[in-house]
Amino acid sequence: MTDLSTSTQAAHDGMLDAAALDAADPLAHFRNRFLGCDGPNGGPVVAYLDGNSLGRPLADTAERLAEFTAGPWGQRLIRAWDEQWMDEPVRLGDRLGEVVLGAARGQTIVADSTSVMIYKLVRAAFDAQAPTGRDEIVVDLENFPTDRFIVEGIAAERGATIRSIEPDPDTGVTPADVESVLGPRTAVVLLSHVAYRSGFIADAAAITDVVHRAGGLVAWDLCHSAGSVPVELDAWGADLAVGCTYKYLNGGPGSPAFGYVRRDLQDRLLQPIWGWMGAADPFGMTDSYAPAAGIRRFITGTPPILAMQPLSAMVEVIAEAGMDAIRAKSVQLTEFAAALSERFLVPLGVELASPSDPAERGSHVTLNHPRFREVTAMLWERGVIPDFRPPRGLRVGLSPLSTSFAEVQAGIEAIRDALTELA
Repeated sequence: MTDLSTSTQAAHDGMLDAAALDAADPLAHFRNRFLGCDGPNGGPVVAYLDGNSLGRPLADTAERLAEFTAGPWGQRLIRAWDEQWMDEPVRLGDRLGEVVLGAARGQTIVADSTSVMIYKLVRAAFDAQAPTGRDEIVVDLENFPTDRFIVEGIAAERGATIRSIEPDPDTGVTPADVESVLGPRTAVVLLSHVAYRSGFIADAAAITDVVHRAGGLVAWDLCHSAGSVPVELDAWGADLAVGCTYKYLNGGPGSPAFGYVRRDLQDRLLQPIWGWMGAADPFGMTDSYAPAAGIRRFITGTPPILAMQPLSAMVEVIAEAGMDAIRAKSVQLTEFAAALSERFLVPLGVELASPSDPAERGSHVTLNHPRFREVTAMLWERGVIPDFRPPRGLRVGLSPLSTSFAEVQAGIEAIRDALTELA
């Protein structure tokens, strides 16, 4: 564990004034764009510290959905597919790539769930590599369960061998960790850019290079980075990437995932779930499947057009704010949370389970204490909402455009109060 006393200089520099930080925040006005941001004492939610699990909705979401229902859906009906909806998965994917993912056009789609998209891309990558004798899939043991479970399923289907990385749970996967398990049988490596437990930011460019030099392909899970940490898929040389859109992209519960496939790989990979929307001629009603050219071949069934609307709006909000400014506030928020924790929680036995260097930390901070399961239940009843990750981690997830410094302070103080009551 990292001693919180070394995590930040903010406490020693007198930077614990939430009101002053909020007053100086150049992104503070964006909070008005979201529902439920009335301040620590302005509503039933005192502090929302779980934006890394489900982002708040934009305040005009209901109006936008009503306009969509009354307009293209209600007025154009089936004609809207020809007029705009058929292109929506790629159009929105291109915009997401431009604003958030560092990806040029024609490489990103919005469709499916994260789990389904991971399956399709990792399985396609494995199948493309298998004829050359590459039959190993690499995953780290600290990765999110879905990632590990899907790899297990693909291995069972295809007779693959799983090679596991066991990283330091308080930091994350390093290039050296990856290099240690690579070899001539490595087919594909699946890793998270930001670790869901610790918040550690992997060196994606260096790891991608290590995998490529070994002849493997790499798939990046961007669930905890997209919208909060700058991503540069093209610059990294990434092969594949997948991410959800309901965390820092505020697409809503169950909003569709995105998938990225590097342009030169698209015609080489054959995704395993063949459906009519990924076919070369979706309306040809052909006897057999022929994949579409380019990124469209990675679509399977009818895209969730209605569920894309909140995401589409949020991407434009992110474009307005700018990813660099969002990242700067994310660093401020996590530094502030660490400093407050040093002051109020360390004396109660709390430890920081996230990197102390903000350059290595995403937009959430994980705190460890043996009674945090009980504490989380108490906090939820009081309108303070972090989340708990077994065995003893409490995650403070800070969404830069909708979280205030005052909200963070209210949340950390509530954690202190709950621990004090349990003592």
